[in-house]
Amino acid sequence: MALLVRPAAQKGLASIPKAERDALVDTLRAIANDPYGRHPYAKPLLGTSGFSVRQRTWRAVYRIDGNRDVIVIEAGRRGSVYR
Repeated sequence: MALLVRPAAQKGLASIPKAERDALVDTLRAIANDPYGRHPYAKPLLGTSGFSVRQRTWRAVYRIDGNRDVIVIEAGRRGSVYR
């Protein structure tokens, strides 16, 4: 179980203020430790196999692959991350 971050998500994470970015990454690491566990801060995305996690106005979209790795696809402001 690993946390993998795509280049687009790395770019989005770099734009988030440090304190909120650290909190978001800590949340993603907790999810990576137990991908199929219950996480009240993670919500499934409708119509896809992905999930969303939030930190104030910031969001990260991720999916879980067959190896139970958590792959962060996109990160950024709430309004732009779902497009």
